[in-house]
Amino acid sequence: MNAPFKLRPYQQDAVEATLNHFRKSDESAVIVLPTGAGKSLVIAELARLARRKILVLTHVKELVEQNHAKYESYGLEGGVFSAGLKRKERHHQVTFASVQSVSANLDQFRDEYSLLIIDECHRVSGEETSQYQRIIELLREQNDSLKVLGLTATPYRLAMGWIYRYHYRGFVRGEDDKPFQHCIYELPLSYMINRGYLTKPELVNAAVAQYDFSALPQDRFGEYAEKDVNQLLSKHKRVTRAITEQVMELAADRQGVMIFAATVEHAREITGYLPEHETALVTGATDLKDRDLLIRRFKQRELKYLVNVSVLTTGFDAPHVDFIAILRPTQSVSLYQQIVGRGLRLDEGKRDCLVIDYAGNHVNLHHPEVGEPKPNPDSEPVQMFCPGCGFANIFWGKADDDGRVIEHYGRRCQGLLEVAEQDGRPQQCDYRFRFKECPHCGAENDIAARNCHQCHKAIIDPDDQLRDALKLKDAMVIRCAGISLGADGSKLRITYHGEDGEELNESFDFSKPGQRTVFNRIFGRRFANGQAPKVFSSADTVLECQALLPAPDFVIARKQKHYWQVQERVFDYRGSFRKAY
Repeated sequence: MNAPFKLRPYQQDAVEATLNHFRKSDESAVIVLPTGAGKSLVIAELARLARRKILVLTHVKELVEQNHAKYESYGLEGGVFSAGLKRKERHHQVTFASVQSVSANLDQFRDEYSLLIIDECHRVSGEETSQYQRIIELLREQNDSLKVLGLTATPYRLAMGWIYRYHYRGFVRGEDDKPFQHCIYELPLSYMINRGYLTKPELVNAAVAQYDFSALPQDRFGEYAEKDVNQLLSKHKRVTRAITEQVMELAADRQGVMIFAATVEHAREITGYLPEHETALVTGATDLKDRDLLIRRFKQRELKYLVNVSVLTTGFDAPHVDFIAILRPTQSVSLYQQIVGRGLRLDEGKRDCLVIDYAGNHVNLHHPEVGEPKPNPDSEPVQMFCPGCGFANIFWGKADDDGRVIEHYGRRCQGLLEVAEQDGRPQQCDYRFRFKECPHCGAENDIAARNCHQCHKAIIDPDDQLRDALKLKDAMVIRCAGISLGADGSKLRITYHGEDGEELNESFDFSKPGQRTVFNRIFGRRFANGQAPKVFSSADTVLECQALLPAPDFVIARKQKHYWQVQERVFDYRGSFRKAY
């Protein structure tokens, strides 16, 4: 049967990428398409082409309904399994279901499915006990060659970073296991906007006032406790009022306004300043019937303002929305993009979507950056070329005014080598910008490694190393604040300066090949943050570029008769002892 919709070129490309991938591999895959790119059409086309049973999962009833409707528009019949939609059908070839309903009825899903499609798959965590993982495990018991495909606009999670490991353009997203193995197709938001598939966001810094959430403590996901946020907001009621008044002023010639509040208390306060007959408030506690009615009235333009708290970021489609006001803090690039995405759908007469961030989130909408949590608030994406394979890595780091990289936090090159594959998987470039050297075989390991990846022997933990040294009467441990160099002929003298004024010295005689080799292994390999390893042949050449020589975080020395002998230098420390400045 012919499809009633003509797929856009990129949607057809996404379908072809899926078919090509699963013809040669059973490993899980992800398609990345921006909000508004028509993921439901890609799902419908894949389901139409399938010959065996398929399960399509998502987390909200609105998306279950939307994906099911697109499939049935082909003239095909699919089942719906969702408590929220009061339907429990599972005998069709294609079933559209909510993850909660399937997870609560696992015993009813013991059929052999060939493909599991997960919409909004950035919600899949790596935890084995999660609802998604339990469903995947059950379906794999019935079919060990089950194909798992995820679709999302935002392929990262705050605590995890990227949700996949390998990218089809030839790079890798970290060494840890991820919920998905491969990203097989990706389309940037700028492509959709530049080609007229989405409305242009007008990012305006017109705020009369802003909240400052920077002083609040964050949890491990980079988010703030509701109690702390409420406490801060309660002290700034005049700020909230001023912001709301500006939103109303700017909304004069706008069709639909969505306001994202920080907490329920905050949302109620905002709602109180808006015109009652034009405003709806939706929170997680709103009765589902009331919520559906309010959303319907907003979509029909009976209401102009829709204030919400964390409930309308996905599965919500109101194309006339042309003003997004963000009054909540978030460290999540994913959440930020989902929020803005609510206003980017095309609609008749809509020229752009005004976006104002009153919470100082500083998220770059077009560049999700590196998909990993920021090491610190000052970090920005920097490009680092791998000295080994030449791949252009993007890491968090810092650059000077001329764009030169001063510092970066990358560990290993993200490039994939086109040479031989191991176990059917691409091979990652083994160059490490930061590394821990194995004392047994000399192999370079990740700085958090406990065992050597090459000889598998235990690597001394820096914390144990420091703890043991601190117990010894004849040992000195300093937190190194910096180093200074001097030369006397072929001898290079290094002075390590401790934070409390202590000093330790050591020297390397470059006329002796052994000492030259040791220096280059310790310092030359780490030169310029590992960006440009150097092999130094003389003490003078080291002095010429000493500004780029790395300083260790800790230095451990043992007392000899008349001097302290440096024994260990701890670089890239990440343990429980405070890191050096």
